[in-house]
Amino acid sequence: MTDLARFGISINENLLKRFDERIAKKGYVNRSEAIRDLIRSALVEEEWSREDAETVGTVTLVYDHHTRDLSDKLTEHQHSHHEAIVSALHVHLDAHHCLEVVVVKGKAGEVRRLADELIGAKGVKHGKLVMTTTGHDLR
Repeated sequence: MTDLARFGISINENLLKRFDERIAKKGYVNRSEAIRDLIRSALVEEEWSREDAETVGTVTLVYDHHTRDLSDKLTEHQHSHHEAIVSALHVHLDAHHCLEVVVVKGKAGEVRRLADELIGAKGVKHGKLVMTTTGHDLR
């Protein structure tokens, strides 16, 4: 087990009250775990800012599958970046709309460019890239 360091912080009472309400809603057992998660989140975001950082993420797309050749174009994009595609999930939302979730892995800059290509494809109604960490540098 790693060594734990203890430290104290000064905080405005109203801000602390709001923080306690938030951590209660999220189900944290204590403030320490909530603060550790905030620190990890900040470190992960910093990681994404480095173009060459190894990262993983998901690209979520919603589109009308009746849009001419769109399914084929999205599949072709994925095949042309096969080294970055870990997996894909395709869900039929209704008679017209599909949800596709593509799990991606690679250098942050390359993952962003791939996501932009997929999200920017003509006919995609909504898309979002959610990046996270491989976890190697977090304890």
